[in-house]
Amino acid sequence: MISPLAHIHPDAKIGKNVRVDPFAMIEGIVKIGDGTHIMSGAVIMDHTTIGRNCKVFPHAVIGAIPQDLKFDGELTTVEIGDNTTVRECVTIHRGTREKWKTTIGSNCLLMAYCHIAHDCVIGNNVIIANGVQLAGHVEIGDYAGIGGLAVAIQFSHIGTHAYISGNSEIVKDVPPFIKVGRKPLSYEGINAVGLQRRGYSSERITNIQEIYRIVYLKGLNVSQATARIEREIPNSDEKAEILSFIKTSKRGIVKHSFHEACEEKPQIISK
Repeated sequence: MISPLAHIHPDAKIGKNVRVDPFAMIEGIVKIGDGTHIMSGAVIMDHTTIGRNCKVFPHAVIGAIPQDLKFDGELTTVEIGDNTTVRECVTIHRGTREKWKTTIGSNCLLMAYCHIAHDCVIGNNVIIANGVQLAGHVEIGDYAGIGGLAVAIQFSHIGTHAYISGNSEIVKDVPPFIKVGRKPLSYEGINAVGLQRRGYSSERITNIQEIYRIVYLKGLNVSQATARIEREIPNSDEKAEILSFIKTSKRGIVKHSFHEACEEKPQIISK
């Protein structure tokens, strides 16, 4: 399972049934979980932990020091969960003293040529398409998806179940459960198809839609919208998550493009 042509430091901790192909390199302060496959030419650098049943494709580089001029050699890490796939030429950098680690969750797919910079926090079941570039300190919630060649500036926050179209410039926070696109990046409705695929009922999807009608389609500012949501929308986990996201946003949330009529049509998909 481990090629004699691979370079593996004797101090690296390699789990059971790990496959390491020729010309892969694994440094010493590294942990690789059971069943993971490190392919030819991949480089796993010091202070990296990779979970079980992951796939790291050729020429990916995981655990390089951050491209941050403030980095002064502090001991920081990269941590990757289980069942995550890292495709060709992806780069994932260690953290800085800001968070001390860069974190990728379980069941994620990072497509070819993505860059995940220092101190990023990527949730579970996240899909990041080809060529996406994430600057430092970006946070992405569970089940979010980002289209190819999108870029996110430092400290951007992307909520759970959000979908971002390809070639987007993410300079504002993207709240949970919505779709965004266009330039400048704008609200394009809720991610109804994605939510239904993940088991959300029609009632829950409709409630999310009602919340975002207040946020984006009633001509209110953020404070007015959140106050109205608190008064008028029944309590739910989704309501609490949306309000918490909006209230704690440091960059401000994306706006609405108003390219269509102000009343959004229902997006429930029949089974």
